[in-house]
Amino acid sequence: MVSKIFVDSDVIIDFFTDREPFANPASKIFELNEVGVIQIYISAVSLNNIYYIVRKFLGHKNTIKIIEELVEITEIIGTTKKEIVQALKNDFRDYEDSVQYSSALNVEGLDAIITRNTKDYTKAKLPIFTSEAYIKTIDIDR
Repeated sequence: MVSKIFVDSDVIIDFFTDREPFANPASKIFELNEVGVIQIYISAVSLNNIYYIVRKFLGHKNTIKIIEELVEITEIIGTTKKEIVQALKNDFRDYEDSVQYSSALNVEGLDAIITRNTKDYTKAKLPIFTSEAYIKTIDIDR
């Protein structure tokens, strides 16, 4: 069975900008998605953050190509008034992560959230992992 994984924008940015030491574990998450071990879900709000940061590294045209690729290989979760209101109530230290979390809660059967900033998700009721920690928990041969 394919695991449903919500991936925070920081992991995606690490992957596309080759930020060390985070790029290799982030790359592995995308490889697992490609071979069908996991299905990556991201928030629509993440696309704005990803564009803004990755553009500084790769320029507008290359970043647009990345956004197009993300749209093809991931499931994108909307963020509505409901998620924004929930994010305000989550009591998270980081508001952006609270919005991410509230959006992730809409994925039925979600197995985990992957982020580089696990400390920002201490109040989450879902399993939270870094890319590296998550990779260690799964059976790659399934």
